[in-house]
Amino acid sequence: MGGRRTARRQFGSIRALPSGRYQARYTGPGGTVRKAPVTFDARIDAEAWLARQRAQIIQGTWLPPTEARAEGPARPVIFGAYAESWLAARQLATTTRDHYAQILRDHILPAFGMFSIEDITPAAVRAWHASLKTGPTAKAHAYGLLRTIMATAVADDVITSNPCRVRGAGQAKRAKRIQPASLAELETIAGAVPDRYRLMILLAARCALRLGELAELRRSDIDVKNGVVHVRRGVTRTKGVRVVGGPKSEAGKRTVAIPPHLTGEVKRHLAGHVGIGKDALVFRAATGGHLAPSSLYRVFYPAREAAGRPDLRFHDLRHTRATLAAVSGATLAELMGRLGHSTPGAAMRYQHAAADRDKVIAEALSKLAGGVTPIRGKSSRHKAAK
Repeated sequence: MGGRRTARRQFGSIRALPSGRYQARYTGPGGTVRKAPVTFDARIDAEAWLARQRAQIIQGTWLPPTEARAEGPARPVIFGAYAESWLAARQLATTTRDHYAQILRDHILPAFGMFSIEDITPAAVRAWHASLKTGPTAKAHAYGLLRTIMATAVADDVITSNPCRVRGAGQAKRAKRIQPASLAELETIAGAVPDRYRLMILLAARCALRLGELAELRRSDIDVKNGVVHVRRGVTRTKGVRVVGGPKSEAGKRTVAIPPHLTGEVKRHLAGHVGIGKDALVFRAATGGHLAPSSLYRVFYPAREAAGRPDLRFHDLRHTRATLAAVSGATLAELMGRLGHSTPGAAMRYQHAAADRDKVIAEALSKLAGGVTPIRGKSSRHKAAK
């Protein structure tokens, strides 16, 4: 009996349910009894909802809910259907959409797809997270996606609080620390690949460009006169089809200064390996079109072996660039701007990295390299600056 007691109030009423949650109702304009479309974790949340309804009635902004809600309890919102609607409504890159769909299909929907959203409790989320049999990165991505969907459900007033409360679960700890390539190792790798790949290695390491960004670079994206490369697009492969689109985030659209000692290398590559049209690919496949990652890896893997770095991935060259820039005196904001990184908490701080300061960083890199233009073919050793 006590669990079903209805609290008498000046406006509306709140009923404690056997589940421990609270149901709120009130008599609206016209005398119709209106129930809240969801139940609440705490009585104070139910009181706040009633206060909002009363304020709307007094201010004249109240609108009647649907008749389905007026006649009785709202139909439960099933997580699977809600998640599919959530994904369909998002403006996402094709690869990101496919990635989210795969996470839902493989990790989230099997556990929660048939549940009412309000029945997914913190304890259920904790148990699910602990039971996931996958790598740390995939586990973090799955939890992060569930947490984001639930946050939208809170904003939509489907639930009153987010059940995803596992501290640190949305971040994956790196399995091993990346060891950036040294200048000597980078020089060896760049000298060991066929000539048409050489600039690709150098731009990845010195300008921190991603493979997809490099593969989509056009002649018009490289401004030799001003010594910059404009990163505007990237190419990705999804479901066997190459897709050209914008970078992963707005921060990914950036203009990066080319270290001055690479200018001659850039000119030589454009003259010898790139078509004359402004839309000509800077790094194209031997048969034309976008260069496939597998084609690059066939020459990159032997080159990294020659440098004694079989552990080095092509993407790790970006870390080499970040390390060199930090040594050159770049601030954290400048590093974020040059690398094209963004996070929800840091985007506002980092998206305005100064372009003029970027020039200074590039010049400092040339000094680190000894100010000598890279030599085509076999690597050469430079004396370290004292």
